[in-house]
Amino acid sequence: MDEEKKKQVATFRFGVIHDLVGHVALEPGEQERLIRDKCGRKWVIPFSDKTRITRSTILRWVKLYKDSGGKLDVLVNQGRSDNGKSRAIDEETGLALIRLRAELPKATIARLVREMNKRRLVSPGITLTATTVHRFLRTNGLMKGTEARFEDRRKFEAELPNDLWQSDCMHGPNVEHEGKKRKTYLLAFIDDHSRLVPYAEFYLTESLPSYLKALEEALLTRGLPRKIYTDNGSAFRSHHLEHVTASLGIALIHARPYKPQGKGKIERFFRTVRGDFLSGFKGTTLADLNQALFFWLGDIYHQRVHSSTGQAPFARFTSRMECLREAPHNLKDYFRKTVRRRVAKDRTISLDGRIFEAPVSLIGKQVVLLYHEQEPDQIEIMLGGTSFGMATPVNIHVNSRVKRDKWRNIELESSEEAEKYQSGRLWGKKDRT
Repeated sequence: MDEEKKKQVATFRFGVIHDLVGHVALEPGEQERLIRDKCGRKWVIPFSDKTRITRSTILRWVKLYKDSGGKLDVLVNQGRSDNGKSRAIDEETGLALIRLRAELPKATIARLVREMNKRRLVSPGITLTATTVHRFLRTNGLMKGTEARFEDRRKFEAELPNDLWQSDCMHGPNVEHEGKKRKTYLLAFIDDHSRLVPYAEFYLTESLPSYLKALEEALLTRGLPRKIYTDNGSAFRSHHLEHVTASLGIALIHARPYKPQGKGKIERFFRTVRGDFLSGFKGTTLADLNQALFFWLGDIYHQRVHSSTGQAPFARFTSRMECLREAPHNLKDYFRKTVRRRVAKDRTISLDGRIFEAPVSLIGKQVVLLYHEQEPDQIEIMLGGTSFGMATPVNIHVNSRVKRDKWRNIELESSEEAEKYQSGRLWGKKDRT
């Protein structure tokens, strides 16, 4: 990290903790309230995809700053002295451990450790020990005799269809894929009002690209919700996802870490999937699994009267169609990644190790590139809100045959290439210089 980036990081971190390290003495309990507020909000963190800051991180920054006598540069990471050694449980591993504890409530600590390692639920760099797991479960009220104090939780239900969707990921069964056994993950959305499932599908990963694909299908199928309530997994907390939902007018809300109770409806749906669907599934491949799931959702789950609402999910959802917002016709464009690049003097742009050409008029200017990771060749160039067409990969062999006349106009050696150039098929736009 260069010096300019270090300054930005240190400035941001000081902005987070400034009211905790000021000269004004805080009232009893005020510091804890401030820290809870900071942990609960979403941040635009420099050079990071994360949007949350944990309590331990804030306290560490406060201690570093105070111990240094108020030096700003200590707030920049200086590297770890315990590389390769066991570290505390991070948030992703903690969430997975809580889910596993709910699945195996009577399992011993040793078995939980084995299952976490066997299912590859432990984040890289984390080493689980029996002592670490025991302390974590005890702190979170998951050991016998250490139940957490009751909180004021109240049953709720959205007033209308598409007011609120709940979303989460469930670990699914293993399937045959390319001659190997692969674990599956069910990404699903459920409408809070009707219990209808806008979309659900098993994937081979629970990564952000998989979640974005599922979200796009859900929006195309059932329209746009006002809010989406998600877990705190890495796929649900990226800046890209927040930008997609915000641009569509959808509020993205995250559950509090280690507090899954607010997502009770999607968790209840997952229990139904395990007991009613997976218990009777006989297929072996991912295609078999998803085909069976789609039929089960449409023919059984959506048509069956739900015990909580007294209506079938599909009938309850479609009874108030007048309040639904349709997805825009260009919905796919909202899911494109956005990056900034400066056009080089030879009018090239580098993206993910590949080189593309831009119009000559953009040389030296910083442009915005919009693209889908699944379609790396389809890159739209934008500047100041204006589209300059699609970038095209550099063809060094064709470029070697480009000549210019005395007025600096382009000439090509073959009439076929000249025709392609004039039609805009060679570089995407005609070069007027």
